[in-house]
Amino acid sequence: MVSNHNVKRTRVSPEALEAKRLKELSKVKEYLALNDDLLARKRSKTYRKEDFEATTRILSINPEFYTAWNYRREIFLNGLFPASTPAQIDEFLSSDLDMTMAQLQRHPKVYWIWNHRRWCLEHVPEGPGEDGDSREGWRRDNWNKEMFVAEKMLDRDPRNFHAWNYRRYIVASWPSIRTKDDELKYTKKKIQSNFSNFSAWHQRSKVLGAMWEVTPATRTEQDEGMSSHHTYSRFWLIILEEFEFVKSALWTDPGDQSAWIYHRWLIGEGDDLVVLQREIDVIEELLVEEPDSKWCLDSLVHFQRLLLQHKDESSVDVSSIQQRCAFALTKLEAIDPKRNQRYQDIKLQL
Repeated sequence: MVSNHNVKRTRVSPEALEAKRLKELSKVKEYLALNDDLLARKRSKTYRKEDFEATTRILSINPEFYTAWNYRREIFLNGLFPASTPAQIDEFLSSDLDMTMAQLQRHPKVYWIWNHRRWCLEHVPEGPGEDGDSREGWRRDNWNKEMFVAEKMLDRDPRNFHAWNYRRYIVASWPSIRTKDDELKYTKKKIQSNFSNFSAWHQRSKVLGAMWEVTPATRTEQDEGMSSHHTYSRFWLIILEEFEFVKSALWTDPGDQSAWIYHRWLIGEGDDLVVLQREIDVIEELLVEEPDSKWCLDSLVHFQRLLLQHKDESSVDVSSIQQRCAFALTKLEAIDPKRNQRYQDIKLQL
């Protein structure tokens, strides 16, 4: 048989269809039986090895069954761990990390798998590890492996926000694994390979934000060896480098929102009238090349409205800015008619 699209179809006999239906029905019955059995075990509060194996069976079929994950952890805490040495506990948890890694290969965005890995890491006991003489050895070894896992998952899918969240969790929990400079280099590499990687931009903002929150002096202290008349602090040097970096992304793909959102965050961090005006000039320069760019026009309106908030601080031409905003909004109504009401409301607020 040939379809209308010239795709050859294989005729399936009624017998084959019935066999398929019965096979699927058998799988459903098997799963329901496992489900009922597991819930009965949980209600009985039994924490034996066979109960643990029951969670393994059902989770191999349905890794989103959060009750099974919770019961599995109860078995660890109330049954297996109390009867085990620290070395055995470490072995149990390492085995579960291996099991969940195999599951992530098939289900990379199931929250409960990532969540269980976190729990396992947090319950690794003190032990010598590979170096043989450190109480933190087992913990350090496992956390180091987890960074490798996160990077492998991000190599497979650079936009997997579960993997990005997990990476942030690892760095926050065990800071010695990666310095903030290491994270900036890593996010830059990911962004340069794909400027639309919103998760990588978001990670970069988190790292920089954490760097700048360390001490209030961060934004004003001078670099060692800089002349006293130099006005840039370390904070501003990094900000200026970031503006150059994000500018390359905006010019490469002005239609992608990821870099524009980061750009707005960066200007908010700078919170400086001179920087604001300079970035408006950058957008207007880009708009000459991309006159119908929605994000160019939208950002221009956004930043010009911020400029109006500084009208008492400088010689801001309010009337000119309002006219330019109105012109951009009118153009946006034509380019992006689905958001007409939003643009009209902004006009009324000018």
